Amino acid sequence: MTVITSVRSCAVRVPLDHATAFATRSVVARDYALVEIIGDDDHRGIGFAYAGSSAGSLVTHAVRELLGPIVLGEDPYQVEGLWQRMYREALLHGRSGAVMRALSAIDNALWDRNARAAGLPLYKYLGACASGTVPAYASGGYYLEGKTPAMLGQECARYVEMGFRAVKIKVGRLDRVQEEARIAAARSAIGSETLLMLDANNAWSDLVTALRYMEVYQKYDPYWIEEPFSPDDIDNHARLAQRTPVPVATGEIEAGRWRFKELLEKEAAAILQTDAAVCGGISEFRRIAATAASFGVTVCPHWFHDLHVHMVASTPNAMFVEFFPDDQVLNFRRLIEPQLTVERGELVLPAASGIGINFKAEAVAAYALEPWA
Repeated sequence: MTVITSVRSCAVRVPLDHATAFATRSVVARDYALVEIIGDDDHRGIGFAYAGSSAGSLVTHAVRELLGPIVLGEDPYQVEGLWQRMYREALLHGRSGAVMRALSAIDNALWDRNARAAGLPLYKYLGACASGTVPAYASGGYYLEGKTPAMLGQECARYVEMGFRAVKIKVGRLDRVQEEARIAAARSAIGSETLLMLDANNAWSDLVTALRYMEVYQKYDPYWIEEPFSPDDIDNHARLAQRTPVPVATGEIEAGRWRFKELLEKEAAAILQTDAAVCGGISEFRRIAATAASFGVTVCPHWFHDLHVHMVASTPNAMFVEFFPDDQVLNFRRLIEPQLTVERGELVLPAASGIGINFKAEAVAAYALEPWA
């Protein structure tokens, strides 16, 4: 029997080239938690999680002190059993946030390791429902100092020139007049047939304000309004969904199938943005997606396109991968190789085994907050 002989983690901080803002805050650096698992057959797997803009080592401490010891010495193919043991051990420490991100990274590293051992790309190991390419949308449109609506329009036009048939921009930071100028510029730049997603990043705290903004936004035919309220304010998500023709999307920082079930039962989201590096890993992502399918709800995973290209390709009710065309926001791209290939606005499914990427040792060392341990 194969057993796990090593579980290591490392926290890194990668500065952004330019301070970047969305609705409620600005970011100057991003922390990532990296995980590596090795079996006695010498096959290894990697996992990772976004760990916020500070204190990223909270996630790696959870890996080293709480969850890693559960996995060490165990059969890597007993993924579901190890998930249950880790989840039970974490009950008093956090069923979301840093601890669940640590669990997600370990779970994903197990799936990656096992797919590599089988010599299969992760999406095939999971059971493919797509081949060749999968649809993606270009994610951008952030607030930068000095960035005008015209400049935003130029950015969106570049995405269309790359072949993308769907584009997402940030909203919710400015007053209604300024927001309309940005959205109008984006819509004009991409034309009427390209989908336009709007991401509010928890911009609003009450329904009345949200409805006033949506009166402006809906004129530009948005495909969805993302995270209009705090993730804990499920009831207002449901109320907004009832009062606007624009579909509500949310779930990117939710963890566990039970919270997603509440979103579905309250009809608070027409699209779930479940993140396999946040929700409890690939194991929990699959449960959530299957639950969503029984409600007739689509999944469009959030962030980490290198991971989620596999989840979309192996999930029948998944529609789009969120893709970041450069390393200015998802600067995790600086830590890995190779990069995904884009063809006519779709992502080419990797041929390499597992997730299909590896950490660049020199980049990890340059940005490390702590050594591998």
